[in-house]
Amino acid sequence: MPAPPDAVNDALAAFAAATMPVFAARVPVPPARLLGRLAAPAEADPHGAHRWPVRPHGDEPDWMAEMRALGPLPVERLLGALELAVAEHDWDGAPDLVGDLPPPPAGHYAWLTTGGGNDSAAASAATVLHALRPGLGGRVVATVRALVPHPAVAPLLAGTPAGPDEPSIAAAHGAVHLGLAVAVAGAVVHQADPPVIVERAAAVVGLAVGAAALVLREVPLPSTYAAALRERIRAEYLLPQHLTSTLHVDGHRFGLAEHGLPDEVDVTGNGLVAVVDGGVAVRTGVATGHVRVELVVRDGPPDEVESGWEEIVEVSWHAATGDTSWVPGDGGSSRLTPPWPGDYRVRVHARGRDDNDAQLEGYKLVVWSAPTAPEVVHRRSDQLGHRLRGEPEPVRPPEHAYRWIRSSPVSQAATVTVVTGVPVDQVVRAFGADPARPEPVDAVRRDLSLRGAAHTWIAAVLADDDAVVVVEDNGYRGSDGPVLCAASTGGRAASMFWNVNAVTRLSFAEDGRLLASSEPWGHDVYPPEVSTAVAGLDFAEAGDRVEKGLVAVERFTGRGLTAADLARIDTAADGYRITH
Repeated sequence: MPAPPDAVNDALAAFAAATMPVFAARVPVPPARLLGRLAAPAEADPHGAHRWPVRPHGDEPDWMAEMRALGPLPVERLLGALELAVAEHDWDGAPDLVGDLPPPPAGHYAWLTTGGGNDSAAASAATVLHALRPGLGGRVVATVRALVPHPAVAPLLAGTPAGPDEPSIAAAHGAVHLGLAVAVAGAVVHQADPPVIVERAAAVVGLAVGAAALVLREVPLPSTYAAALRERIRAEYLLPQHLTSTLHVDGHRFGLAEHGLPDEVDVTGNGLVAVVDGGVAVRTGVATGHVRVELVVRDGPPDEVESGWEEIVEVSWHAATGDTSWVPGDGGSSRLTPPWPGDYRVRVHARGRDDNDAQLEGYKLVVWSAPTAPEVVHRRSDQLGHRLRGEPEPVRPPEHAYRWIRSSPVSQAATVTVVTGVPVDQVVRAFGADPARPEPVDAVRRDLSLRGAAHTWIAAVLADDDAVVVVEDNGYRGSDGPVLCAASTGGRAASMFWNVNAVTRLSFAEDGRLLASSEPWGHDVYPPEVSTAVAGLDFAEAGDRVEKGLVAVERFTGRGLTAADLARIDTAADGYRITH
């Protein structure tokens, strides 16, 4: 919808310049601030309407979509503050703004609305007016856009706020632009002379709010805004900070930096992290995908080096402004680290880079302010790091062979039991089920899930002539001592239990005797029959405890669980209900 000719704009500019201060002064501060921040960075108001792009629904015009995006409460508050002033204002002084628009349809009018009544009265009135005169809203928007740079109006839009702080600047910016939009919308609605079915003052406010929001996304913020926002962020920043992101990886890397990453990043020195302009770049195992990254910002260095990580490297970098963000961007917060320029230290932790599976990779970055210091390598144990550093690759720890369990259907909770030396029937009886009544696993799951009895069944897989693998999906029968003793009367039995609360239990039995059963990280002494199975497995170290337990089960029985076994459970295994 085009704006009126320039000659009309000159006349209108004088009218708007005299009218807009009347309404700008009546705009409440909170909705004015919301409008004023529409073009601001997301951290200015993380929960504001500007956080997400506004997309019109169907044939809905842009100004109406913007008005609805603000939510009914701010619009209703603006209507309450402006309604009387709009209704009492003399609009006759404005030049003609609607004479070239199509006239309203002839005849009688009736209006029926449906829905939950969630719109504000201003939104409802503007919607009715748009249905009767579709061009009015576009004329308001086009006219406001044309007036923003006009010499008679522009100085008023750049007026001095009530204070130098970011909230005051944002509120003043929003209020004066809304005042301009009300001046234009009031003249347009007055000249259109809609039928009584339209609440005129409400329609004026609805049109003005939509037009102002649309224009405020386009016009530059005041020149003082960026510095004021930075000061506000610094004043509100508290330590410690802690957040977890699922971060996009591109080209085997991600970064925490003030700028983008260079095309080439050299990590051959430490095999994990490189210092770049205004931050750091981290080398990942996967080329592309999403990995889990934890960020901790502290007021000083960590007290100790964490266990459970395969690579840990500590470096320094310099922040020119303190505006770091994830690179590539994750759509989340920027300015993640302290919002001040200066020297910083970061300790980068990594694990799972050798698995070629984004779900198994994990990173943790710990940041604190500190003078520049030499690089420190706290841990270097994964194969990728050794390759990047040009060193011989180490042998992967045995528990890495079971990392696939983390992305399997039983990643959160299960018990895996392996029994040798006895037939399947005896194992099933030991678990309290009837071997003569097998059922398809998926049928048992559906039935028991509906009855809320997920712990009352087992699924058994006959591995070979001398071993049976039992998997309990979110069950724990195999961790029970008497069950293991009954199952092991002709040989050996071992089980590993884990659940979503990080509770675990590793158990061993032989010839009907329970040899050991405990949380593995708290069991320091094992009988001779079990010692070989747990040799070299450091359960006290955080990470991979389930995987280490499965290694011990495999060593003790000579048979482990494979991903293929787990797949067979869903397709070919028999399920058994536990009856006692």
